[in-house]
Amino acid sequence: MSSSSRKITASLGAALVLAVAIAGAKADEPTPAALTAANQILQDIGVKSSLDLVVAEMLSGLDRNITASRPELKDALRQTLVAIEPEFLKEEEGVISDTAKFLAGKMTEQELKDVAAFYESPTGKKFMAAQPALATEVRALAGTWRQRLSTEILARAHEEMKKKGSDF
Repeated sequence: MSSSSRKITASLGAALVLAVAIAGAKADEPTPAALTAANQILQDIGVKSSLDLVVAEMLSGLDRNITASRPELKDALRQTLVAIEPEFLKEEEGVISDTAKFLAGKMTEQELKDVAAFYESPTGKKFMAAQPALATEVRALAGTWRQRLSTEILARAHEEMKKKGSDF
């Protein structure tokens, strides 16, 4: 699965979780069981793997940018980036923990357990397995729509401006 597919998969899963969260009752203080269920949901929808990509992509981008102008630093820089990567991956745990707390604060413990059970069920696993294909289809449909829309918006704006005596 490509990194953009993973991001979209996680985004779609997160959107579903947030939609359920908005509909759910707010719990006062999340219980340990609620936090466990929230963490399981985040794991199941790919939040951790998406966050793993953030660090990897940032390190890779830094490597490309620096070695493009300073190729002599290539080996030393790569060794440095490999050495510091765990430090930044560790910070990711805080983001996941804060996200789980947020989610657990938006839903009851039972709702979280129900959502977690869904993602752990055969149907939930099938739903998640379908996400990459769904993301690809959404990108294709949205791309076609965007191309058509850009032409139509330009034509309509041009038409309306002409009516007002201006042209561009």
